[in-house]
Amino acid sequence: MNRKVIEQIRGRPASDGAGVKLTRVFSNPRVERFDPFLMLDEFGSEEASDYIAGFPPHPHRGFETVTYMLQGKMEHQDHMGNVGLLNDSDVQWMTAGSGIIHSEMPKQTEGKMRGFQLWVNLPAKRKMAPAHYQDVSGDKMPVYDFDFAKVKVIAGATLVNAREVSGYFDVVDTEVLYLDIELHTSDTLDINLNADHNAMVYVYDGEVLVGDSAVVTSAQTLARLSEEGNLQLKNAGKQVSRLLVLAGKPLKEPIVQHGPFVMNSREEIEQAIVDYQNGVLTA
Repeated sequence: MNRKVIEQIRGRPASDGAGVKLTRVFSNPRVERFDPFLMLDEFGSEEASDYIAGFPPHPHRGFETVTYMLQGKMEHQDHMGNVGLLNDSDVQWMTAGSGIIHSEMPKQTEGKMRGFQLWVNLPAKRKMAPAHYQDVSGDKMPVYDFDFAKVKVIAGATLVNAREVSGYFDVVDTEVLYLDIELHTSDTLDINLNADHNAMVYVYDGEVLVGDSAVVTSAQTLARLSEEGNLQLKNAGKQVSRLLVLAGKPLKEPIVQHGPFVMNSREEIEQAIVDYQNGVLTA
């Protein structure tokens, strides 16, 4: 049995940070239907004015961010003194935990800047864990070649056309599966998904036939899938199509979000705000 598309969401233009133009694929409201995922942004432009102001220092608490660069250079700095530079195809997995204050600033003044940022929730038991992050070079991400497709596995493990694939990151609690796929022809790609995991497909280039009913999903569109079964994908056009597949184990805990803070109750959000105002968010 294959999963069906139960909802399609068209990414909408937005801006964040100091005016960075981006496509907000999903976020609040009703973010519970994406559990354990909280938000997905795609950023991409050849105009430096769309991204050069970047994301100056800002706080986070209670979740993880995954930044995946397709093209461009982005420098990360945080309150712990860490500095890292993301280049083409690099990935940063940051656990905000109890609190982090960081900046994400472009390190280029011209050229293409394109990538994604995904927010992944943390369970209540880990929301106040110490903050940490990993910058991983893109050449360390496992890539699997098929006759008609290429599958990069950023996180998790599964079967693709009955072939075992596994990624760089192994994520506890939420068991995230994060795939970046190129489809070259209309041959069928079958991906095993855990029965209790929420799953979705985001097409960022081309058109893809998604799910049991082969629903046409165009670029900058997210297809949210039904709860049980595996995933079937086909390229819908003559050009190469590119897409992300995201799946994860839902936490099924209350989600209360206020800007950069994601906790389980209003009281915890209020405490995060007070901690930030008093300079002890990262203590």
